[in-house]
Parts: sequence; C-alpha cells; structure tokens
Amino acid sequence: MKTLLQLFWTFFKIGAFTFGSGYAMIPMIEKEVVDRRKWFERDEFYDQFALASSAPGPFALNTAVFVGYKLKGWWGSLFAVLGAVLPSFLIILLIAMYLSGFRGNRYVEAAFKGIRPAVIALIAVPFINMLKRLPWYFMLMALAVAGVICYVGVSPIWFILAGALAGVVLTWYEKPRPDGKGGAE
Repeated sequence: MKTLLQLFWTFFKIGAFTFGSGYAMIPMIEKEVVDRRKWFERDEFYDQFALASSAPGPFALNTAVFVGYKLKGWWGSLFAVLGAVLPSFLIILLIAMYLSGFRGNRYVEAAFKGIRPAVIALIAVPFINMLKRLPWYFMLMALAVAGVICYVGVSPIWFILAGALAGVVLTWYEKPRPDGKGGAE
C-alpha cells in the first residue's frame, strides 16, 4: 500500500506544480522516478519516454500508466493516473467556480505570458539532456526529422514507424546465430 500512496503522491505533486503541456512535466517526472525514487534507470526512463510519446493519448497520463504499471500493475497505474489528473481537475473546477471573472484581467493575462518562457524551457530541457547522451549522428537525424516534420509537413507517425522498423531490423541483423555470426550473414 505504501508504494501505491507514493505513486499517487509523486504524480499528484507533478500534476500540481507543472504548467504547460504534459511535456513540461518531463523534468519533474525524470527527477522523481529516476533520481529521487530510483524506480527507473535513466536509459529505461528514456525508453519509456519514447513509448509514452508515441502512444495515443496525453503524454503525462501515458507516463503515469507506464510507471505505475511497472511498480504495482493495474493498481499502480490507477493510483499514478489519479495523482496526475486530480490537481488539474481541482484547479480547473476552482477556476470555473470562482475565478472566471478574472479571464479578461490584464494582470492575469500578463502572468500567463510570463509563464510561457519557463514552460518552453521545461519542455526543452529533457530533449537536450537526451540528445547529450546520443551519438552525434542521432542528433543530426533528430534535427533532420524535426525539420521535415515542421517544414515539409510529413506526419511524425511515419518516422515513429520507420524508427521502430529500423530498430527491429538492426536488432535482427546484430542478433548472434548459433554459429556466432550476425543474423543477416
């Protein structure tokens, strides 16, 4: 029961103190599940990050599901997701009930404009950290793919599928055979 409550509380804190998209939560999630709680190794977290990013649905919820499931199965997923969702739900409920009159307030609008650079930094930091751990040619590929997606308009789905296929093919190729040679030889 202790781990279930830890999952709930960990994702509750992440959900309560992160502004922006689910991607803005990445540094906090990484710090909590890799550095502080040691629930994941860093490389394992990056693998999970890639899976959560490519799976349908909100990134933060996908991450909560994966972390919770790894630790405590379905119950872990449920507690982690509830922890991640509850703060946003309560905040939106309070805003809808009491603060809707502030919507046009110039100070409130200015505060949200001021938050934007921090949100962009929160999104950028995990990508930069991940890039630092990759070989230079992976960085070039990532930048090229980002450029094609942004400027040509190719769907990222094609790159996800191509990357998965390339990973499977390379793994098959490198898999040792009984005679000690590679899979494709």
